[in-house]
Amino acid sequence: LDHIKAGNSMRIYNYLNLEQLECSVAILKNVKSSKMGRKDIMKIDSLIDLDFDVLGYIDPGITINIIENDGIVAKRALQLPERLTNVIRCKNPRCITSTEQELDHVFKLTDRENRIYRCIYCEAKAKKEG
Repeated sequence: LDHIKAGNSMRIYNYLNLEQLECSVAILKNVKSSKMGRKDIMKIDSLIDLDFDVLGYIDPGITINIIENDGIVAKRALQLPERLTNVIRCKNPRCITSTEQELDHVFKLTDRENRIYRCIYCEAKAKKEG
């Protein structure tokens, strides 16, 4: 994972539960970058299923590089997802998700520029993290 905003690598590590992996995970923090000034980099020593929605929500500037035999074989640039399901929770006590526990917490992107998500049930604005 490249082009991680400096300081976001531990949030990603925790959100994706990478401590449960059997493989090596290397984290480089505050690496000098001509494009970003400073950035974090994460190397996961095995091919795993990544939740692109979580990654895009935390840091839409991340690039995922798949490396085999010392070369990049695939690259994917992330962006803010249009919908998030069970990534963030609605804090509105009047929302149906407060009483219907089995209901998914679904948020839609309503303002890409300001990174604003709203609950699809009650329209409550998601509280920004970090």
